[in-house]
Amino acid sequence: MKNVILNVNGMSCSHCENAVKKAVGSLEGVANVSVDLNGKTVTVDYDESKVTLDNIKYEIDDQGYEVVS
Repeated sequence: MKNVILNVNGMSCSHCENAVKKAVGSLEGVANVSVDLNGKTVTVDYDESKVTLDNIKYEIDDQGYEVVS
């Protein structure tokens, strides 16, 4: 299991948090997603053999938020 912390711009409310959690959490291989609105970060625990970091970043971008790192 791999853990990554992504800096994400554009998240500001519970709707943003829920949208990101739902989109990323629905990916096969993602075990846990947590969002820190104040810190503007998304922390993801995932299985590298089932999902790539690019897939995770794409889902966040697809929700309308910008992954900065």
